[in-house]
Amino acid sequence: MSRNKIQIPEAKQAMDKFKMEAATEVGVTLKNGYNGDLTAKQAGSVGGQMVKKMIADYESRLK
Repeated sequence: MSRNKIQIPEAKQAMDKFKMEAATEVGVTLKNGYNGDLTAKQAGSVGGQMVKKMIADYESRLK
């Protein structure tokens, strides 16, 4: 069972856009669809940037 499945189908497009923005910010070029040719470092930097932005957004809402 995949734990990475998006629970709300409408959110997929927004998450894809968010992922593309995060990738651009860290200098990683993503294609639409499968990106299995990325190194672990590249994929990790995209995911890390996404988490960093989500935490910053959450913290700004707490204030």
